[in-house]
Amino acid sequence: MAQVNTINDPLQAENPTYAYVNAFIDELQRSAVHNIVICPGSRSTPLAMAIAAHPGLKTWMHVDERSAAFFALGLAKQSGQPVALVCTSGTAAANFLPAIAEAKLTHVPLLVLTADRPHELRETGAPQAIDQNRLYGTHVKWFVEVALPEATNEALRYIRTLADRAAALTRAVPAGPVHLNLPFREPLTPAPLPDHPLPPVERRDPILWQGRAENAPYVRVNDAPLGSIADEDLEQIAAQARATAHGLIVVGPSFDPTLTTPLLQLARTLRYPILADPLSQLRGGSHDQSLIVSSYDAFLRLEDFTERFVPELVIRFGAMPVAKPFLLYLNRYADCPQIVVDAQGDWNEPTRLATHMIHARPAAFCEELTARLTPPPVRGDEWLQGWLQTDRTTRQTLQAAIEDFQAPFEGRVFTELAALLPEGSTLFAGNSMPIRDMDTFFWGGPQTISTIGNRGANGIDGVISSALGVSAGKQARTPTVLVIGDLSFFHDLNGLLAARLHQLDLVIILINNDGGGIFSFLPQAAYPEHFEQLFGTPTGLEFQPVVQMYGGTYQRPADWSAFRQTFQQSIQTRGLHVIELRTERTSNVAMHRQLWQAVGSALRNQED
Repeated sequence: MAQVNTINDPLQAENPTYAYVNAFIDELQRSAVHNIVICPGSRSTPLAMAIAAHPGLKTWMHVDERSAAFFALGLAKQSGQPVALVCTSGTAAANFLPAIAEAKLTHVPLLVLTADRPHELRETGAPQAIDQNRLYGTHVKWFVEVALPEATNEALRYIRTLADRAAALTRAVPAGPVHLNLPFREPLTPAPLPDHPLPPVERRDPILWQGRAENAPYVRVNDAPLGSIADEDLEQIAAQARATAHGLIVVGPSFDPTLTTPLLQLARTLRYPILADPLSQLRGGSHDQSLIVSSYDAFLRLEDFTERFVPELVIRFGAMPVAKPFLLYLNRYADCPQIVVDAQGDWNEPTRLATHMIHARPAAFCEELTARLTPPPVRGDEWLQGWLQTDRTTRQTLQAAIEDFQAPFEGRVFTELAALLPEGSTLFAGNSMPIRDMDTFFWGGPQTISTIGNRGANGIDGVISSALGVSAGKQARTPTVLVIGDLSFFHDLNGLLAARLHQLDLVIILINNDGGGIFSFLPQAAYPEHFEQLFGTPTGLEFQPVVQMYGGTYQRPADWSAFRQTFQQSIQTRGLHVIELRTERTSNVAMHRQLWQAVGSALRNQED
């Protein structure tokens, strides 16, 4: 049987499905889609074979659809470029949903390509056929039921335009996932179809069949621009800020490197402290950190502090910070004007207290507001220095108390990592307790450390896969470290296969307290009769065998000195490394509460 030439020589294609799909895949590559994650299956054969044959694409194979989707999520987060995700028809597509929901909420550009049965095989009892139209509902920005393949100039014009439009839409503000559902009839392989000949070469428009010259896209699509800031809004905010000495700048999760310099300049001009979320990228690096407050999760729990430090203006950038005490602090002072600046056109305002929503580039907002504050307002530094001194005292108190603990303390992982992580590292925090301990105990330093988490839907699923996707997207060989709890680790064990298949580097710090540690901090813990069955959910699993099954190294250091040595060895060695720390849930809660008491005592002594 003759073999069809693929995308490398599209004018010689002999199969109409492949002529159509090759044009589509070629156009995706021209639209800056360079990484495609593929799950195996039959109905997706045309997509998979066209992708594998294209020299400009990097293919990442995954056998588990849920893990594959989270891997693509992490890869897109790290690269900042759209990543395509391919699966066959049926329930395979349904397994993409958790990662798609996370991508929608955190504005990660994913292009979801689900293969499907043709229309005549739907709702007929055909195998592996479910209703895939609008399968992801409102969790995607756009859905298209793609036309069945044809090998005509008009069909290729349609499919190239669709590829450009879909890829651009994943990036356009607000960025997020787009879903294309592609039905295919059999045969699915690229063999010639004598009954369906392609038009003669002389009737094929070379631009449609081969693409534009110099790898240019068929249709250039500019990302949707953010709205400009109205002069009257800026003047009003500037007047408000100039008249307000007791203000705060708050930065939630952010991946915008252009924000740091103008943000710091705005804070210096206003003499406001910056409350920096652990995922804000502000807690560590070579930039000026003199106005950064990073331990507010601890001291905003204290009535003494929140009674004395009453905010009069809050300027917040992006989503809400992790710290629940900050949310409660805002709710306590509901009359305080709150300006929210959002780069994605979202409504990240769970307090429902915002007085002004600004949809604009945060860096541009800072620059334009600072320009209107020239000359800067003249005011004392009592407010600013009060926050900064409280932050210093809190950090010193926590550090000293943590080192006195005899039992393993989960939060210490992050104080250790702040000293151990080299420049350029990436620290990925799992949800539930790890991200909260990161918030309280990771204070940063002179090293630039990229901090990442899945803080859209905040699920514990797919975290390993997301971290491996981040590792795959890194250009330089710098460490990627994941801190994760045992239930979340168990939830995504299939994700470990990617490290072996694609020779990826990842150090996982597994905090194993045999269950759901966060519930011990919640009101459910006051009802012990069914607590372990319903919330603690211990599994008693030994993870060493499964880590070794996937080709990783597993170690369980006996103390913090051994942890440091093990960690240093792991980040200097290629491959998958799992460092397990055994902790105990009840004592972990007790140690956290001792720390809050120690901070309260230290701050009261500071005032005396």
